[in-house]
Formats: sequence, C-alpha cells, structure tokens
Amino acid sequence: RLIEPAIALSIVFVGAHALLYGNDKRDWRLIFAFCFGFVHGFGFANVLREMELPRAALGWSLFSFNVGVELGQACIVLAVAPLLTLFYRRSAALTGRAMAASSFGVIFAGAFWFAERLFPTS
Repeated sequence: RLIEPAIALSIVFVGAHALLYGNDKRDWRLIFAFCFGFVHGFGFANVLREMELPRAALGWSLFSFNVGVELGQACIVLAVAPLLTLFYRRSAALTGRAMAASSFGVIFAGAFWFAERLFPTS
C-alpha cells in the first residue's frame, strides 16, 4: 500500500515545484512525466489487479484505461489552454498570483489525499 500515498505525494511535489520554481527556465517536464507516469502506472495496475480481470484482458484493459485518461486530459487542456492564454495576455502579474494560489490548492489537495491514504478511516 505504498503506491497510493506515493501518488498523493507526487501531486504535492508538482504543486510545490510550480510554486517554488515556476520561473525556472530549465525544463524538467520530461523527467517529471516519466517518474510520475511510472508511479501512477503502478496505481492503475493495482486497481486493475483488484478488479480480478482475466489475465488475457489485463493488457487491453490497461491500454484502454490509459488511452481514456490521456484523452480526458487532452480535452481539459484543449478547453482550458485558450482561457489561460487570454488571462495571461491581459495581466502577467495577476497570472503569477493565480498560479501561486492554484499551486497552493494542488499542494493542499495532495496533502489531504496523502493523509487520507496514510490513515484510512474505513
């Protein structure tokens, strides 16, 4: 049961990195995507294993689940990116404050999920 708390901590990490190093010119996205995808993939695999799918269906189930997740994320980005671009063009200072506020939101959500997974109530 280490995977679910690790996933929650990865969310805390993303928020903290955006808050502390948002203006860093080095691009760490590829490394972050690989590491987080690796950890989150273990989480997906655990969920699929708990569903007791036939072994023959496991590969297809994991593939189709991941495709669904990626398509969902792409839809969110396609919907939100134009709004964020417009927001940034209107006020870079306000964008910085909004980024800090959203980073704190991500940190708190990840910390809550971490505590929830570390100390389950049921």
